[in-house]
Amino acid sequence: MASAHAIPSLDEEFEFTAESKRRIMISLGVGVVLVAIGAYLLASGAGSHETHVAAHGAGGHEAHEGAHHAYKWTNRLWANVWLNAIYFTGASVIGMFFLSYNYLAQAGWSVAFKRIPEAMPAFLPFTGIAVLLVFFIAGHDLFHWTHPGLYDKASPEFDPIINGKKGFLNTPFYLIRVVLYFVLWYGLWRVLRNFSLQEDLYGGTDYYEKSIKFGTAFLLVFGVTSSTSAWDFVMSIDTHWFSTMFGWYTLASWHVTGLAIITLTVVTLREQGYLKWINESHLHDLGKFMFAFTIFWTYVWFAQFMLIYYANLPEETIYYRERFSGYGGIYKAPFLVNLLLCFVFPFLILMTRDAKRTHIILKLAAWCIIVGHYFDFYNNIMPGTVGEHAGFGPIEFGMILIFASGFVWSLYSQLAKANLIPKNHPMLEETLHHDI
Repeated sequence: MASAHAIPSLDEEFEFTAESKRRIMISLGVGVVLVAIGAYLLASGAGSHETHVAAHGAGGHEAHEGAHHAYKWTNRLWANVWLNAIYFTGASVIGMFFLSYNYLAQAGWSVAFKRIPEAMPAFLPFTGIAVLLVFFIAGHDLFHWTHPGLYDKASPEFDPIINGKKGFLNTPFYLIRVVLYFVLWYGLWRVLRNFSLQEDLYGGTDYYEKSIKFGTAFLLVFGVTSSTSAWDFVMSIDTHWFSTMFGWYTLASWHVTGLAIITLTVVTLREQGYLKWINESHLHDLGKFMFAFTIFWTYVWFAQFMLIYYANLPEETIYYRERFSGYGGIYKAPFLVNLLLCFVFPFLILMTRDAKRTHIILKLAAWCIIVGHYFDFYNNIMPGTVGEHAGFGPIEFGMILIFASGFVWSLYSQLAKANLIPKNHPMLEETLHHDI
């Protein structure tokens, strides 16, 4: 077997150039301008700035939910912040998830690009701050369960169903859980990141063995918090509705999005002249991961939908009726686009062996998944927060640019802080000669 040192450019550092920073700052600036324009248009078109949410053929649930609070134009602004914060929280934490299950499996193939998923969770503090800010500023407007009258039996707003959930859905416990999510996820990532950097300096297997232990600890934590965070961040918006599969559903969506981001970053860096040691077998495995978990997400999506459709219980079917025919049908197009981009296109694009080894096809599939799962979260969050007042305008595109720019800046900054390949990793020889 050839020595690892026979492979060129193992001492390769990513340069976060001034030109790259300038482009990201321009993108961020464009996003801010678009959000400002969108906010101005919404404010000027809002009339009295308060209109009651109307139910358009989606049943009494909408009328019931909307009867307790008025719609304000700022709801759409804060709903977009929440949507992007949750989406990019998932994209970030999946980097840690990917690292952890590869450590537990003692996998060697992924070591060649492990710095990429290793860099992704650095964005978690920013999304965590965004989540807390939105809840403090607009929690009463976006989350129906925060209204105190729902729990007062003497109040005309009293809701026995929501009152039955108050042991879990109450503001103090909710905030404790949210803080715990981000502290545990980010804290465990910092431990693994430090072990990885120390391994680069000192070598040996001690840091690798410690990484396996802490990676396993993260998997145990994430096994619980991935579901409870999905309930808190998304499912609690539609307070009456519930699904026992929703935690798996959200994890599947986050996971395949993170895999697409990892793949897109690997391909992009290769095209820029980095990661010369990555071969077609690495790309093939990344393509297989995207292909497999696209199918897994579709399986969970269909299983959840099929069971609710078959049971035909009003408290469950209302969730899909709102998205099919509610609010004048404005969510039907995003709903269908979601299915096309999240399953149909990636499934067809990645079917062949050669497709999984071709840059342009991997990029196309990755972008389909990334955009498609944004629509997935859009359909899960917007109906319950803004109802008939949703849409796609400057505020939506601007908010995407702001968060995406921040995420890319964070990712590139972390990549620039360490060698692009962990030179002292015990699995280095295996990853450099990966062949399937």
